[in-house]
Amino acid sequence: MSALHGRAIASASLVPERAQVIAGDPYDDELVANVRPADWRNPEPAPRYNLVVVGAGTAGLVSAAGAAGLGAKVALVERHLMGGDCLNVGCVPSKCVIRSSRVISDVARADQLGVRVPAGAEADFAAAMARMRRVRAGISHHDSARRFRDELGVDVFLGEARFTGPDAVSVDGKELRFARAVVATGARAAHPGIPGLAEAGYLTNETVFTLTERPRRLAVIGGGPIGCELAQAFRRLGCEVALLNDTAHLLNREDADAAEIVQRAFVREGIRLVLNVRIERVERRGGAKVLAYGCPEGAGEVEVDEIVVGAGRVPNVEGLGLEQAGIAYHPQRGVQVDDRLRTTNPRVYAAGDVAMETKFTHAADAAARIVIQNALFAGRKAVSGLVMPWCTYTDPEIAHVGLYERDARARGIDVSTFTIPLSEVDRALADDETDGFVKVHVKRGGDRILGATIVARHAGEMISEITLAMVAGRGLGTLASVIHPYPTQAEAIRKAADAYNRTRLTPFVKRAFSAWLRWQRR
Repeated sequence: MSALHGRAIASASLVPERAQVIAGDPYDDELVANVRPADWRNPEPAPRYNLVVVGAGTAGLVSAAGAAGLGAKVALVERHLMGGDCLNVGCVPSKCVIRSSRVISDVARADQLGVRVPAGAEADFAAAMARMRRVRAGISHHDSARRFRDELGVDVFLGEARFTGPDAVSVDGKELRFARAVVATGARAAHPGIPGLAEAGYLTNETVFTLTERPRRLAVIGGGPIGCELAQAFRRLGCEVALLNDTAHLLNREDADAAEIVQRAFVREGIRLVLNVRIERVERRGGAKVLAYGCPEGAGEVEVDEIVVGAGRVPNVEGLGLEQAGIAYHPQRGVQVDDRLRTTNPRVYAAGDVAMETKFTHAADAAARIVIQNALFAGRKAVSGLVMPWCTYTDPEIAHVGLYERDARARGIDVSTFTIPLSEVDRALADDETDGFVKVHVKRGGDRILGATIVARHAGEMISEITLAMVAGRGLGTLASVIHPYPTQAEAIRKAADAYNRTRLTPFVKRAFSAWLRWQRR
């Protein structure tokens, strides 16, 4: 670990190569006391559980809490920190850092809004990271071992779980027998096999939040959501950032117009983009780390103080004894499940990042609710029936739900697309936040919403209106009758619906309506 961490990191013996905390930090001490208490004693197992949940991330916590709330006897096993990635190294810490970075960005452009800020205002990196740890510690009570035991009645086991048969799990020598089980062990940061990278040392989302001192120069490997969010946040907090991506554009899975807006914002903010690149090797030169790369423009080097890798996720399937339970899995794709999230062992289900392509906290939550219905009540709820929105928390944000236009066309579906630029929305003009749009795809000839992309500073807050319409089976035309407070940026959604309604005025309807109006004037 780099000296830039500023303090000693907690012993890796807790669980090697996983999320780490700062030893002696009062906020991280509070966090660990909640999600991995040192004095915890595992209970004596019940003779048989209705549900055994392996993994206490979002999918596991929701499964355990939901089942216990229905009266089931539940055991929850976690080998590391309860709360999983979301609380400890994902959603919570990253959004705290992003919030701090947005403040300094607003300060930097305050003069555009008629506000004079004294010269020399800058981000306090250590304070921003301390705030993150404080907020994370405060939230950690909700995921704490004691809460699940004392308030929810769940038997919480801290230790390594391993299947010993089709209906049993072993934890620290104790056998937990079950009627049903859920594998919810999540995923971890992928470790790219770049020569010299491991020897030079690098950070991932599982370790970057232990930084207490600002790296002057930072390389981010990966132009997906994790890499882009971290690159922009750390650039705004004062780091010189180079972002290296193996494709010709950032966020290449997103709507191309949306990704282009974010890419332009990165360039404007001074992030160095090295695209369509192959990193050949990493080496140390004195106190620096040097990334040598090749790209269509030729070979080059990036010299930095720290490297952050945000290049994908790998499911946690190792060491679980899945073979003993007859559970099929793939090292890269995770546990094999059907549309009801059943594994190849009919007693065992899987949910969350360990089994699903959509690796989001809210996807894990939704999947856990399906598991409860199907596992405990022989339900037939299918994961394919979910309408799944998501958001990349850059500035501006990109939020999406449903199909992209390319996906619809690949399925042979003709689409009509309605796009409203934020430059046509009064509130966006007032906020000086006009880089963005609302884009809605409907099936041609009707108003059934197939998908939508929103690019706006708070796109994640806006997408749910469209998601609700899709879940409820309401078409885009219905949203034209939804009254939006004026002025709001969400008015762009109503404007898109108005644009659809105008297409219903065919030349014949227009002529008939004009004739009717002329008749009324007689």
